[in-house]
Amino acid sequence: MQEATKFLTGLAQALSALNLYTEGHPSRERALDTAHDHLSRLQEARPRAVLTFLGDEIIIDRRSLRDLKSWNWGARMAAVGVQRIELLGPVTRDDFEVFLEDIHARLTGEEMDTSEVRQTRPTNIRFGVVEVGEGSGEGGDLDMVATASITYTLREEAEAVKWLHGELRTDRDLHMVEAEAVVRSLSVAMHGDQAFLIPLLRLKEFDQYTTTHAMNVSVLAMALAEFVGLGPKEVRTFGIAGLLHDLGKVKIPDEILNKPGKLTADEREIINAHPVEGARLILSTEEQLDLAAVVAYEHHIKLDGSGYPRMEYPRKCHQASDLVHVCDVFDALRTDRPYRDAWELARVLSYLEEGAGSEFDPELAYAFCQMMRRWETRVAELQSENQPIPLGQGVGTVDHDRSPPTTDALPADT
Repeated sequence: MQEATKFLTGLAQALSALNLYTEGHPSRERALDTAHDHLSRLQEARPRAVLTFLGDEIIIDRRSLRDLKSWNWGARMAAVGVQRIELLGPVTRDDFEVFLEDIHARLTGEEMDTSEVRQTRPTNIRFGVVEVGEGSGEGGDLDMVATASITYTLREEAEAVKWLHGELRTDRDLHMVEAEAVVRSLSVAMHGDQAFLIPLLRLKEFDQYTTTHAMNVSVLAMALAEFVGLGPKEVRTFGIAGLLHDLGKVKIPDEILNKPGKLTADEREIINAHPVEGARLILSTEEQLDLAAVVAYEHHIKLDGSGYPRMEYPRKCHQASDLVHVCDVFDALRTDRPYRDAWELARVLSYLEEGAGSEFDPELAYAFCQMMRRWETRVAELQSENQPIPLGQGVGTVDHDRSPPTTDALPADT
C-alpha cells in the first residue's frame, strides 16, 4: 500500500502546485514529475489499480488505505465528480498532466481549456462517478475519454460472498478481510451517483439466494442506519452484521432451502436452527465480531418476543438486530421464491407498517418505509431523466420464514 500512499500524497502536492504556479514554472513541473514518478511506481506493483474515494476513506482495489485517514482530497474530488480513478495501463507524463489539469479545473470551477480539447483521445487513466450497472463494465466509449461514468457491477463482490459461503460449508474459517471488502464496495455503490441510491441485486437463479440476499440485506442495513442518523463506523458495522446475518444457512441443504412445497417438521427444525448456527460460526472464527454474532442469533426474534430461537427470559433485542430484521423481511418478500412470487413494493411496505410495534421496532419500520418511498421517487426521477438506476427495484434473494405471523397479509404456504 506504500506506493498508493505516496502517489496520492504526490497527487495532492501536484494539484496544489497547479494552483500556485503557471505552466512551465520549475516548481510546478517538479511537482508533476514527482507525482507521475510515484504513479509509475504504483503501476509497477498494481498495473490496473482502482482508487475509490468514499467519504473520508480511500480504497485501492478492495482494500482501505489506513495511512491516509487525514487526507481530505478524496472527499473534495468526489464532490466534483471524481469518485473513482481506474488505471487501464501505463500512463504517460502528458496524459497525467491532462488528468491533473481536468481535476484542477473541476476543483476551482474554472473553464477547462486544453484538457477539455485533449481528453477525447485514448488514455489509460479513467475517472468519474460510480454507476451501478449489470454489464461487464467494459466496452462502449468509456475507454476513449478521461472522464466517464464508471460502471460498477458488483460481480467480483458477489463471487467473494459465494466463496466465503463455500469456505464455511467445507468447515474452513470465516475470512473477514473479504467480508469487509465486500461491505466497502457496497457502500461505494450506494453513494455512487453522489445521491442516495440502493444498489439491490437481482436474483437470476434460486440457488443464488444466499449470495444475493446477504449483499442486499447488508446494503439495506447500511442505508437504514445512515438514514436514521448513525455515524460512519456504526453504519459499516451494521453492514457487516447484515452481510453475515444468515451465515447459519450455509449448512442447510439446497433442497430444503429451495423446496417448493410445505416444509416437514424436521425440515422446519433445521431451518429454525440457522440463527444459533450462524452465531456459532461467527464466534468460532472471529471473536471480535460479537455484534454480528448477536444479530445472526436475534434477527428472527420479533419485537413481542415471538419468533425463533425462543428466549426463556424475554428481553429487548439489540438495535442492530431489530434493524437487520426489517431489512431481512423486506428483501425476502420482494423476492421470487420457489413457493411464492415476489410481493409488490407497496404491499411489502404496508406489511412492515402493519407489523410495527408487534413484529418490528416501530421507529425503524416507519423510517425504513419512508426511506424506500424516497428511494422510489429518486428512481422515478432518474428514469424520467434517462439516467442509470441502481440494480433491481427491491429485488432480493432469500426465503422469509415460511411459517410467517398469523395474518391475512402474508401468502399461504404452497
